[in-house]
Amino acid sequence: MQPRVVIVGGAIVGSCVAYFLRMSGFEGAVTVVEQDPSYRRSSTSLSAASIRTQFGTPVNIHMSLFGAEFLRTVKSRFGPEADVGFVERGYLILGGPETVEARRAGAAMQRSQGADVSVLSPQETAARFPWINTDGLGIATTAEHHEGWFDAWALLSLVRRGAKDLGVDYVHAKASAIAITAGRVTGVKLDDGSVLQADWCVNAAGPGSGRLVRSVGIHLPVEPRKRTVFSIKAPLDRSGFPMLFDVSGAWIRPEGEGFICGIAPPEDEDPDATDDFDAAHELLENALWPALAHRVPALEELRVESAWAGHYEVNTLDHNGVIGFHDEVANLIFATGFSGHGVMHAPATGRGVAELITRGAFRSIDLSALGYHRVRSGTPLHETVVY
Repeated sequence: MQPRVVIVGGAIVGSCVAYFLRMSGFEGAVTVVEQDPSYRRSSTSLSAASIRTQFGTPVNIHMSLFGAEFLRTVKSRFGPEADVGFVERGYLILGGPETVEARRAGAAMQRSQGADVSVLSPQETAARFPWINTDGLGIATTAEHHEGWFDAWALLSLVRRGAKDLGVDYVHAKASAIAITAGRVTGVKLDDGSVLQADWCVNAAGPGSGRLVRSVGIHLPVEPRKRTVFSIKAPLDRSGFPMLFDVSGAWIRPEGEGFICGIAPPEDEDPDATDDFDAAHELLENALWPALAHRVPALEELRVESAWAGHYEVNTLDHNGVIGFHDEVANLIFATGFSGHGVMHAPATGRGVAELITRGAFRSIDLSALGYHRVRSGTPLHETVVY
């Protein structure tokens, strides 16, 4: 009998796992369980859909480099009409004077891993981006290549269609639990009482992945946190405008005829957001607008067009993804906990998980640093560049 893989979660990470399984030659049954085939509340479709190489963890840089290559080559994978609208323009990450030494060292590390990151003084920043108020700045970093933004829905649609064309089966259902017998996954229980038999189970359930395995006594420190995105118009030239991250935590980038922007709430006001998709409009008045108007004076006249909230799957241990085998349940694989960088790292994750299943180990990028072992031991691999 051919081996059976059941992937819980059919958004971009789960779909990339399914796609790369087929592309790697896996001939067994591949079933993706997705509770919302409209993806209306999916973290993928509600994300800011950006990609960066400016990370503090080397493995994340390599995942982003592959992700950027994947975005650039969608036509060769999915046909001449494939388009994800990849704008390769770069992040502009600002820092205060107290961060200069650490940020310079970080940029040097990023370049050593293959990223194309430049360091700008406040004067160089003002010359290149004259709309910025440089008060309080000590440094800025940006990348000439491998960073930017794209259409996450278009990417998901292409990968999902590609997986289905290769024989992957998508099931509209909610996975309620994982069935484990004698230390191995035997199936995935659905909310209608049925069970999908499985020789491999991939937990790609995003913000719900921690809850999924809790019922079988597995600790996975992944929880949903709400992030609100505001769509705005402003008297500001969008041409050449980067994905800007301010020292305040506010971010903004062009989208359509205007911009999208946001800011995380204070940590003590950022609870588990299960079932909460109400936009946090108060963030605009209390934190986001003042921060943006200070850094970009033209944004004092911004006008809000719309707002929405999505879930950010936070790995509360260290803000890094959890990828790889569970240490005791040998056929359970994690692909979750990306803490805001799941969409950009989905292609590398999908390829890596496919390698685990078909070849027994990571081959293209060594993702073992992101394994479950650090959850078990409580030894974090902190990602220091978090937004």
